[in-house]
Amino acid sequence: MGRKLGWIGTGVMGKSMCSFLVKAGNEVRVYNRSRAKAEPLLAMGALWGGSPREVAAASEVVFSIVGYPADVREVALGPEGVLAGARSGSTYVDMTTSEPSLAVEIYGAARARGVAALDAPVSGGDVGAREGTLAIMVGGDRESFDAVLPLFNLMGKNIAYFGKAGAGQHTKMVNQIHIASTMVGLVECMLYAQRAGLDPAEVIAVIGKGAAASWSLNNLGPRIVKGTFDPGFFIKHFVKDMGIALEEARRMRLSLPGLALANQLYLAAMAEGLEDLGTHGMYKVLERMNSHP
Repeated sequence: MGRKLGWIGTGVMGKSMCSFLVKAGNEVRVYNRSRAKAEPLLAMGALWGGSPREVAAASEVVFSIVGYPADVREVALGPEGVLAGARSGSTYVDMTTSEPSLAVEIYGAARARGVAALDAPVSGGDVGAREGTLAIMVGGDRESFDAVLPLFNLMGKNIAYFGKAGAGQHTKMVNQIHIASTMVGLVECMLYAQRAGLDPAEVIAVIGKGAAASWSLNNLGPRIVKGTFDPGFFIKHFVKDMGIALEEARRMRLSLPGLALANQLYLAAMAEGLEDLGTHGMYKVLERMNSHP
């Protein structure tokens, strides 16, 4: 017999992640601001919940993955939020990339209600979500992590506990800082290959197996070659993540010029109206910068 679970947020990532919980035989109640985006899960046998509060009232463990920290705050702490309906002894797991300080705040509010809380952001994009191979970085109490681990294992292949509340979010910031500068290198090397008259697909096939190999090169490079910029992860959400990382770095009195440069290039993408493209859409910004009459 499966467990009674809740899922809030059925976008690009959430829909695929939740599907593994449904396929495993759990009773999963879902909520999304747009019900249409939850229809594929409802067709698989998931149940509909009218609000995060309603979902939580019927669930042992509730997961959420939404857009921005403001959305997390509303989903977790709002009058119709998870903690307003969660039963004592249940667990709330936020998998959104959000602010470490907010994760700590949610943990405290949950604990006051007898509810466990974990911050568990993920990495791996739409591919990892669809294939169930995500990296999951978790903060909170160890015993809560151990209890939820079998469910994490349905969604990911690289799951690690990093410590107290907020530690999962800090780890995701490390991930995003690395990706930000890596993405600059990816789009620049693709532009160079194109301008030098090389076949970019052949270049990726070779350098993608050498010292330049990276997830971004091997997964997003081919999308650039094909001119496909659909989002595995939205530019607008990456700008949100970089903003969080830069603010955390400021608090630590830490200078991260590479991150700041990448952030400026992505802000340029936003200014050009590219916010709903995938992160590799930065290619279009540098392509325009390097266009000749």
